Amino acid sequence: MTVLECQVAVIGAGMAGASIAAHLAEHTAVRLLEMEAHPGYHSTGRSAAQFSETYGNKAIRALSRASRQFLFTPPSGFAASPLVNPRGNLTFGKAGQIELLDAYADSLEPGYGVERLSAARTLELCPLLRADDLSGGVLEPHSADIDVHALHLGYLKLFKSRGGSVTTASQVINLERRSNAWWISTPTTTLRADIVVNAAGAWAGEVGKMAGAFDIGLEPRRRTAALIEPPTGIDSRAWPMVGDVEETFYIKPDAGLLLLSPADETPVPPGDVQPEDLDVAVAIDRLERATGIEVRRVVRTWAGLRSFVADRSPCVGFDPKQPGFFWHAALGGYGIQTAPALGELAAALVLERGVEERLSAIGLEAQALCPSRLGASAH
Repeated sequence: MTVLECQVAVIGAGMAGASIAAHLAEHTAVRLLEMEAHPGYHSTGRSAAQFSETYGNKAIRALSRASRQFLFTPPSGFAASPLVNPRGNLTFGKAGQIELLDAYADSLEPGYGVERLSAARTLELCPLLRADDLSGGVLEPHSADIDVHALHLGYLKLFKSRGGSVTTASQVINLERRSNAWWISTPTTTLRADIVVNAAGAWAGEVGKMAGAFDIGLEPRRRTAALIEPPTGIDSRAWPMVGDVEETFYIKPDAGLLLLSPADETPVPPGDVQPEDLDVAVAIDRLERATGIEVRRVVRTWAGLRSFVADRSPCVGFDPKQPGFFWHAALGGYGIQTAPALGELAAALVLERGVEERLSAIGLEAQALCPSRLGASAH
């Protein structure tokens, strides 16, 4: 079998792998390995795709803010159409949740431009909500829908234009370090690389074990979604994305329908996850209780994977045990909206190019992302 060689091999061609590979390929020889027949089949292709600067913890919010300019004004030629479509993000509170809603609003750092809304104004933005059980809302007016396909395709095109090579249907079956290099075996190829980037999403923990790397305690979790018909006579296209302050469900307009999720995070092994009927039923029940409507028809259901470590921040950096093994994992549900900033930062870390300055500019330190920070909490 012919041995292929490169400086960097990136495992996983979803959004995380495609974005870091595109930046790396500008400076070095990169091969991108994808186990499925098409890149982005799992988490990337099943995302709710909302850009919000208020999602997640401090690290996620910083990376999201740093990604806004790219998403809203991408480089010329990156995509044939806009990457985002403006859509507000509305968080509502039920009666008796005024203090909880105020605490949520107060937790958002200055500069997000959020608006605290009365119950009447909240109802104007989402007429489905029950007026008799509504205390008000918090609106993030500058959030947006993300065209995941356009963003992912843009990175793959950029990667290829810089000389990068994508190999699909190439599940890694063996990964070992010898003679100061990494040897990667797939069913059809043997690859030798100086550096391996583990961007395998929910499978990143399995890849790490195969490499004998540090155990970061990665935990894949299932997120369920369904498309439902809105009530007859209701035009929901201009509605914001709407979720309750306790994060038990959310709805979002989607091509004339409503995308509904119970915001579940069920621990599961990595795999081609499918929705559970119970989770769909829970989402419908929560929506009906908050709105008083009856869901007439479920058009489609699906599930995707989100992967976390203990502190729910991304794990990005070189492994503390294995030389040349780089983690680009644990992106949670935020890998789409943080891809522009995180892909560039991760590539800079791999290449050791001005990382501290870039991180400081967005209010982060390398320690906030590096795998070794998980020493006390990893499995």
